[in-house]
Amino acid sequence: MMRRVYLYFALTFLLGIAIGACGVFFFAWNTGRWQQRGFNQERIIRHFKAELNLSDAQVQQLRQILDDTGKHFGDIQRQMEPQFQTVREDTRNRIRQILSPDQVTKFNEMDRKWDERHRQRPH
Repeated sequence: MMRRVYLYFALTFLLGIAIGACGVFFFAWNTGRWQQRGFNQERIIRHFKAELNLSDAQVQQLRQILDDTGKHFGDIQRQMEPQFQTVREDTRNRIRQILSPDQVTKFNEMDRKWDERHRQRPH
């Protein structure tokens, strides 16, 4: 009997962690905070220069490497965007199925605002 109680407690705890992590990710992604703390080339260069005592020539080479990497990431993101859009639309349609008509109206407005913020973010 106690074993079952511990099992339920552990499962509840793990489910809470999973739901919390998803919530944090969803919030950060939709508010743009995910992107703000992301890749910052100048911050990386300053850090490398200070920690590794890079010469000016090395800084220029590092800058070129990071520029090239940024372009590659951009290419990958553009290639993957249709797949992400499909998943987003599927998720939104599934959410709409559980909502009342009034809730769908409000959700559609929220959805429109999320899309607007997404389009305004630099990629």
